[in-house]
Amino acid sequence: MIGIKEIAGYIPSRRISNVSLAEKFALEEHFLRDKIGVLSRSRMDVDESALTMCLRAFENLQQKTRIDKIVVVVVVTQNPPSNIPHLSALLHKELGFDKNVACFDISLGCSGYVYALSIVQSFMLCHKMDCGLLFTADPYSRIIDENDKDTSLLFGDGASVTLMSEGGFYPKRTLFGSDGMGSSALYCDKNLKMNGRAVFSFAATEIPKQIFELLSMENLGMSDIDLCILHQGSRYIVQTIQKRLGIEESKVPYEIFEYGNTVSSSIPLVLMNHLHKDIERILISGFGVGFSWASSILVKE
Repeated sequence: MIGIKEIAGYIPSRRISNVSLAEKFALEEHFLRDKIGVLSRSRMDVDESALTMCLRAFENLQQKTRIDKIVVVVVVTQNPPSNIPHLSALLHKELGFDKNVACFDISLGCSGYVYALSIVQSFMLCHKMDCGLLFTADPYSRIIDENDKDTSLLFGDGASVTLMSEGGFYPKRTLFGSDGMGSSALYCDKNLKMNGRAVFSFAATEIPKQIFELLSMENLGMSDIDLCILHQGSRYIVQTIQKRLGIEESKVPYEIFEYGNTVSSSIPLVLMNHLHKDIERILISGFGVGFSWASSILVKE
């Protein structure tokens, strides 16, 4: 079965401190820690882009595992370095892959990694492919107004790459959701705009409902889940969903205090830290712009 063999990430070393901006936005430090859950945000340098971050993530992947002949490259991004050509084509060029490699992008945000796992797994199984790469990169710093309190304190830059092949953790069942009526709650014309209250209400309502439905379909309970990795939207959102699911806080990691919400890279950057632990079932759930959401149960083969 095609699954997640290995994951590597890249987070720029440059940081912007939220604590230093607390006075500017009339916020207390405890609010930054307990509600937003981001004390500093990673930021690309001027010579970095979604492309260079993906390349750094791939270099890190090479340090972790042997990579066989790649036959498919997929990138989840809404912020490529250019509209044309697609980012996966640029990666294909830079990495010098064979001409027979399939390359395409997926334009999704915070739900993108969960969607893409299912898409890539299905694509590879259908076409009898045995080794693929799934990249994520959404540098929201390019579309954020640093004077906007609703967005500037939350998002960080980062990228990930997942090696898809036989073995590891594979998506056993995935559920998807969309509500285009909520699309105005998080949108970008020139700069990113977000209605935080609407995004929170959507996530706190739809995600527990979908997860319970997913568990029911698999005849599982929350006690059967070893780890639950939620999109790292904010600490308050993650904690609210965790409480509504009735799962122990220790099983729901929150790890973005020092780099922020990395959108489509949020889940894989956390998942890579737990992939090789002695666990059998991982539940992942991504949700955000669109409104779009998806939840999946990953099972160790």
